[in-house]
Amino acid sequence: MKAVAYFFKRIGCAALLCVGFVSAAVAQKIDSSYNNTYYQGRMELFNTLPLQKKAIVFLGNSITERGAWGELLPGVKVMNRGIGGDNTFGVLARLDGIVKAAPHKLFLLIGINDLSRGLPREVILENYDHIVAYIRTHSPKTKIYIQSVLPLYEPFTTAAYLKNKKDSILQLNVGIRKIAEKYGLPYINLHEIFADANGDLVKELTADGIHLKPAAYVIWVDFLKKRKYL
Repeated sequence: MKAVAYFFKRIGCAALLCVGFVSAAVAQKIDSSYNNTYYQGRMELFNTLPLQKKAIVFLGNSITERGAWGELLPGVKVMNRGIGGDNTFGVLARLDGIVKAAPHKLFLLIGINDLSRGLPREVILENYDHIVAYIRTHSPKTKIYIQSVLPLYEPFTTAAYLKNKKDSILQLNVGIRKIAEKYGLPYINLHEIFADANGDLVKELTADGIHLKPAAYVIWVDFLKKRKYL
């Protein structure tokens, strides 16, 4: 929770102002929840695993969690820190365990679950900014790579909260790119890698319109290697 305290300190939020911030969030019906039983279970696992110093960390939600990064990168120290259903609030809350490992590299991909809740883009990007700032401050030698949110293939999605998100994803990615530029970090445009001519997720690479099939992770890793990020 130190990262959350850092968030308020960084925005110069005194006690009364913090109450105002929270009240404003409530007034706007911002759903900042993340600490469900699945999140807790993953955190329990992370906290019991041996701490791997200077590993490559993949940080994000279920799209990250489902990647078999260790098998895709044999002989490389890898930490998969994906949690299904996670959002920027959840990532911000668990950064202490990430920076404690002093990662050699960190690949961040988060945001689609924030959009599915209808969170304002400004809130998502503010969280993104604080995530990056916290990692840079508390693990300054970590090389951070900012990855875009992936497209969806809506004909396969069944949940209403995943419909009509194409423009929102594109707009969020514009903001994410600006944060990467602000901090002088590489911006990895995964959206264009996995999008078809219509800007939708290539249907052959997904079974449900949002998550990737194993073949897509091979494409992902090959791209990172070609760009010398791995």
